Amino acid sequence: MAKKVVPETARKRRRPTRTGTVLSERLIVETALRLLGHHGGAGLTARRLGAALGADPSTVYRYFRGMDDLTLAIADELIGRAVRGWRVRGEWRADLRELGLRLHSAYLAHPQAAVLAASRITGRANETATVEAILGLLRTAGFADGEAVRVYRSLVDLSLAFAALDSAALALPETVRDADREMWRDTCGRLPAATHPHIAATAAPLVACMNGSAYPTTLDMLLDSAAGRLSRTG
Repeated sequence: MAKKVVPETARKRRRPTRTGTVLSERLIVETALRLLGHHGGAGLTARRLGAALGADPSTVYRYFRGMDDLTLAIADELIGRAVRGWRVRGEWRADLRELGLRLHSAYLAHPQAAVLAASRITGRANETATVEAILGLLRTAGFADGEAVRVYRSLVDLSLAFAALDSAALALPETVRDADREMWRDTCGRLPAATHPHIAATAAPLVACMNGSAYPTTLDMLLDSAAGRLSRTG
């Protein structure tokens, strides 16, 4: 049976921890993000989190039902960081493009957390507010309800899928990332035109493209497609 989370008013410590801080849900999430950056998903444990907070590991369970509940809070925090400062300016395509880039960047800033949390549905405040904002933009732009939902789903899944993919690459050891980049240059960049004419003809832009993220280009393709569908349906 899942542990019962203590209400906010009752769970706050009356005195600081050994490190002189007063615990809060936000502090635990921020500390978990830091631990993920150092140790990866496998290294995020209640014991290690308690040690970093200067508190007994069981204290975490006064704020979260378990480590999976903490993972959902981490995912919602990343969404919150993405939308912080984002403003709707009235041009749906530009607004959604900016939001998509913000989501991608927020997750890439914490690649280990992104690998752990990008596929999760949080049901928390930042996520639901973002869903509301995206659907509002699309419906106001003139998309029918069903089409607005499809564009929303495509936009979010695209952003988080690329966040997970690109974060997985960033989470690799630097030597491995360097080897992957060299592989494109040393293999595809040197194939002869006699056997691989199309790769040889596009070698320079191919190597440059494959060593970066395709997300901005793919995002533009999605939004172009959505705009085309909107214009055709009137």
